[in-house]
Amino acid sequence: MIWAIIIGMALVTMIPRAIPAFVVDKLQFRDWVNRWLNAVPFAALGALIFPGILSVIPDHPLIGLVGGIAAVALAYLGLNVILVVIGAILTVFLLTM
Repeated sequence: MIWAIIIGMALVTMIPRAIPAFVVDKLQFRDWVNRWLNAVPFAALGALIFPGILSVIPDHPLIGLVGGIAAVALAYLGLNVILVVIGAILTVFLLTM
């Protein structure tokens, strides 16, 4: 019985994820839809990261905001992701000393 439950749960989670992967490749969207869909990962990433930036240090949300601005500036300069993360961490660390 436990194996039937595990297989059933695997199918229930796999089917909604697999169907769009096969269907979307065969559909042709208009240009504005493609541009909108290309922006979704960046918007989702921003929505996930921004609340964390403001809550890095609960009493001082501006420190996290300055660290986020430092990360954006370093990324704009074209630095590697590792260097951007290290730069943001270093900025927050130096501001909390």
